[in-house]
Amino acid sequence: MTAAAGRPAGPTSSGSWHAPFARLPEGVAADVRITTEDGRIAAVETGTSPAAADIRLGGLVLPGLANAHSHAFHRALRGRTHGDGGSFWTWRERMYRVAATVTPENYLDLARAAFAEMVLAGFTVVGEFHYVHHRPDGRPYEWDAMREAVVTAAAEAGIRLTLLDTLYLAGGLDADGHAPLDRVQQRYSDGSLQAWAERAFASPVDTSLARTGAAVHSVRAVPEAELAQVRASLDDCGIDVLHAHVSEQVGEVDATRAAHGCTPVELLRRNGVVDGRFTAVHATHLTGQDIAALGGAGAFAAFCPSTEADLGDGIGPARELHDAGGRLCLGSDQHVVLDPFAEMQRLEGGERLRTLSRGRFTPAELLAAATEEGYASLGWDGGRLEVGRPADLVAVRTDSVRTAGTLLEQLPLAAAAADVTDVVVGGAQVVTDGRHRLGDVGELLTGALRPWDGATTPDHGRNPS
Repeated sequence: MTAAAGRPAGPTSSGSWHAPFARLPEGVAADVRITTEDGRIAAVETGTSPAAADIRLGGLVLPGLANAHSHAFHRALRGRTHGDGGSFWTWRERMYRVAATVTPENYLDLARAAFAEMVLAGFTVVGEFHYVHHRPDGRPYEWDAMREAVVTAAAEAGIRLTLLDTLYLAGGLDADGHAPLDRVQQRYSDGSLQAWAERAFASPVDTSLARTGAAVHSVRAVPEAELAQVRASLDDCGIDVLHAHVSEQVGEVDATRAAHGCTPVELLRRNGVVDGRFTAVHATHLTGQDIAALGGAGAFAAFCPSTEADLGDGIGPARELHDAGGRLCLGSDQHVVLDPFAEMQRLEGGERLRTLSRGRFTPAELLAAATEEGYASLGWDGGRLEVGRPADLVAVRTDSVRTAGTLLEQLPLAAAAADVTDVVVGGAQVVTDGRHRLGDVGELLTGALRPWDGATTPDHGRNPS
């Protein structure tokens, strides 16, 4: 059933919530009261009756769901890149066209709407892989205006944020080495590792709902000399979380072999990047040695199944990584859909198609990837409904056309974003009865996307690198 009508207003950071069912660490429990104080869970009681002061939630309450990999401005590409086929590289040309026209003002609108759509779908934390830093010609803004737009957008949309400020120094990679930045890429780069660290981490974001992490865009965009200095530079700045695009495309692997004689994972490993604080995004085209290196380090791997399918990237070795000791999490990347349940389902579905067998991941393993592992990859201790954790809750209908009759433990394999009724982030209610506190998110998106109407039409006159 949906959330009860006539409930009292939600708390700002403290209060009590009651649900007929909740997914606790030990499994699904009935008649659960969750008490929150200062944005964290203070008590979890089972077998209770609703009290007058409780805010009543319906259906099954899950821990907050984590979007471990996002590019908010990619939301402008949804449904606009399918008309003439193409490849990842031709898709990238359209993405570049959008990136070239992003301003602090229109990015605030777009990111706010995209983040609101995420919360409406049940995402309560996002890792924003942020590399559009400067003016289109590469000149810095008077202040870090693009970063400020992202941070403000997340706060207004009510989503927890790890801003993954991204190092981007080169325009591509082939057998001859790294290419210079092209015209569009100029705004992504600070020019040097030192300048990046000074801009990104001199005043890191640090609030109850937002923090700063780091990213290396890819081995295509960061030469080895700088890769070797990244971890030391981040340690000096007190930054633990580090993400990178890794082996998303066969072309990337081939170029790295031609230039460096090894795979992207091996290049990152030998330069001190791969450890238990590192997240390899996509991790699609891996060798057995790559899997052993990531798993042996206890590194995270952020799979983005909807994007990897949309771009024709391939299906990564998720089960093998998990079995080797890797920690799996999920992201929506270019937001071809914003649905955490779809990402869980596609991760399992890809494994079934790849191996011709069922049940590659249990529902509990899929939910862990979508919750606590995603939170951990972003530097947060959330994703579990237990005392001391962030008070991030997601209520999901159990009686919709998709979920009716579903065993509650298996609900993630049947539900969709449309089944989310209520979302609480840091003890504050952001979505109530399927409505975001900002209002109609479809209207927000429609208005925010107007600057890019017609901006993604094909350009066959340029050969992508």
